[in-house]
Amino acid sequence: MTGPVVGDDGLLRCPWAAGHPVNRDYHDTEWGVPIAGEAAHLERLTLEAFQSGLSWLTILNKRPAFRAAFAGFDAEVVAAYDDADRARLMADAGIVRNRLKVDAAITNARATVGLRAEGGLAAFIEGFRPEVGPAPATTEEMVTTSPESIALSKALKKKGFVFVGPTTMYALMEAIGIVDDHLVGCHRRGCATA
Repeated sequence: MTGPVVGDDGLLRCPWAAGHPVNRDYHDTEWGVPIAGEAAHLERLTLEAFQSGLSWLTILNKRPAFRAAFAGFDAEVVAAYDDADRARLMADAGIVRNRLKVDAAITNARATVGLRAEGGLAAFIEGFRPEVGPAPATTEEMVTTSPESIALSKALKKKGFVFVGPTTMYALMEAIGIVDDHLVGCHRRGCATA
């Protein structure tokens, strides 16, 4: 079983954050911390979709380029992207150049604009907050989906979103503090959800 590991600084962390400094910094300052605003939610949703099949470190290292390529995740700007923008994105070595994921980012920006009439993306996602469950003590106790992530996935798909499967939505819920999956003993446990 894999529980928290001690870092060079003497702090206990989730094992995935023990290696590379970029992962450690993300774990310590951002993963599981509640966010606010449409752009922040669209960014996390987009990055989780791009991460599918890749390491999170790859996405974190490319994050500044993603922000530039997708106009700071301004939904209205990205929703207006056309074929010339798609070609520009596919030529941008700073991001993950996957046609389906690029198209998904544009589709999801359009769907995000559409959700504004219903309270917006942030409120929509927040509506699937689960009851607090048992805290995982080891990585083996962690799950990759939940009834709520499955329901969120289905609900977003009905609203026109793509690349929002249950596992991706669970990772989003962890990333934005809806679910606190810092392991028991991790110095960030309990700091995540509001």
